[in-house]
Amino acid sequence: MAKAFFRLQKFLRRTQFLLFFLTAAYLMAGSLLLLQRTRLVIQQGSRGTSANQALPDGMAGVGVADPRMLQNPSPRLLVAMEAMQEPALDQRHGPRWLVSRNSELRQLRRRWFHRFISDQEPMQPAGFKAMKPTAEHKGTYVGCFSDDSRDRTLKGAVFYDLRKMTVSHCQEACAERAYSYAGLAYGAECYCGNTLPATAAKAEECNSECKGEKGSVCGGVSRLSVYSVEEPRAAARRRRNVIYRGCFRAPENLTDTFPASLIQPNLTVEMCSEFCSKKEFPLAVLRGQECYCGFPTRHFPLRQGTEGLLCSGTPNASATTPGKYCLVYQTPVQDTRCTDRKFLTTKSKVFVALSSFPGAGNTWARHLIEHATGYYTGSYYFDGALYNKGFKGEKDHWRSRRTICVKTHESGKTEIEMFDSAILLIRNPYKSLMAEFNRKYAGHLGYATDRNWKSKEWPDFVTSYASWWASHVLDWLKYGKRLLVVHYEDLKQNLIPKLREMVEFLNVTVTEDRLLCVENNRDGNFKRSGAKQKDFEPFTQEMKDLINRYILTVDEALRGKNFTGLPREYVPR
Repeated sequence: MAKAFFRLQKFLRRTQFLLFFLTAAYLMAGSLLLLQRTRLVIQQGSRGTSANQALPDGMAGVGVADPRMLQNPSPRLLVAMEAMQEPALDQRHGPRWLVSRNSELRQLRRRWFHRFISDQEPMQPAGFKAMKPTAEHKGTYVGCFSDDSRDRTLKGAVFYDLRKMTVSHCQEACAERAYSYAGLAYGAECYCGNTLPATAAKAEECNSECKGEKGSVCGGVSRLSVYSVEEPRAAARRRRNVIYRGCFRAPENLTDTFPASLIQPNLTVEMCSEFCSKKEFPLAVLRGQECYCGFPTRHFPLRQGTEGLLCSGTPNASATTPGKYCLVYQTPVQDTRCTDRKFLTTKSKVFVALSSFPGAGNTWARHLIEHATGYYTGSYYFDGALYNKGFKGEKDHWRSRRTICVKTHESGKTEIEMFDSAILLIRNPYKSLMAEFNRKYAGHLGYATDRNWKSKEWPDFVTSYASWWASHVLDWLKYGKRLLVVHYEDLKQNLIPKLREMVEFLNVTVTEDRLLCVENNRDGNFKRSGAKQKDFEPFTQEMKDLINRYILTVDEALRGKNFTGLPREYVPR
């Protein structure tokens, strides 16, 4: 018995040693394989591969590799990537296609591209303790009320912050727009208005904790925690939020066009704006001593202004041409006719991409599409900053087909052919490069510092990203099944016609009033405040020569596919 036990023990010891040896050998083999594949990728990058194609003649030496794939690209590797050259194709084959590298490298560049997002918007781990608010709540708590999404009482303005919403943040946002009440729901949604909801609810039904303020209540499911807004703060900011829209020819019958009106001697802009704000209308229209409130409509679309002298900038000036012209001001009230959005009720049969190079206005285009159609847009990535500000499609799986279209910056053959059709958004590469450089170093709304612009990062960025701008368009033109090409500049200049074209491409029918609502809220939450002027030219002549060659290549490719060529303003003169 003892001998059998000894043999068993000896066998188990040998088995343990054998398992340990096999495990060590497996790990060593895996490490060697990884090192070998890494060296092979770098060697292929320096030699070039026959599967890819080159730039047109005269562009030798220009890097066509895509630097998005690198977590921390070294100068040595960037130089090696710039050396990627391919045999030139015959001119009769059209533009010389710039092709993305293999799928492994695309995975790496995807992580590099979103490195900044992860740095800026870290995911909160379980048990994360939210920070206490730095300021006490303003205003007075009124109570818990029922909220009907189809017929909201507090509908003057709507805000989302799915990560940092606090009671103070909502109150201040409503106060800036001269509202009397602020209501919070679902822990992250803020609604403003001047009239209390009609139906009160039990206090315990408002049970959602504020996303950015532990211990505070921000409504519940279809429930609003309502606060009165502190009046002095609201009154102090009212004048700043009134925006002059221009002088317009008055409609035939203002009473039919505008739901609310006020006639008062010595009428001022402030008096009319305050009256319309309390009525929760975004437009204040003055004609002599008459004040009218309403929305942009087909009868009054605010598209064709007249000579300012016909109104002269004062309410009484229109008396010289009685009844013909009126002054229009934008009140602090948000036009909410198109703010409600939802996911598709049934899965979309057509899988549509909203494709662009980074910095080309993809987020802005998504804002326009969502408000015009009433449906969320999706994303190939997850951007916490966008999700927290109301782009709920960010968190939905990009292949769920519950969104109207899917944002992507990808340009590989496999990634493109997954989509049935695409809206291809193109922007001036000079502007796109600067916008993406700003986003990389300062987020969606910030600006890179002068130190960033004058560092060696900027020329390396231009050299590598300019080729990406070109290869992105060329790949979509080559592999895309059904394309609608939209130039950012055309969309900005002719918003309604271009937006209508995009919506029709998505096979959605919208009303004219909804499009006018989008025009009234055209900027969204991710517009940088003004163009920050620099006291130096960021692009050297060498950079311009490089970018201009790419512009000519893309322009030729577009025309070869029977699309409109690039706007002439793309090439600096």
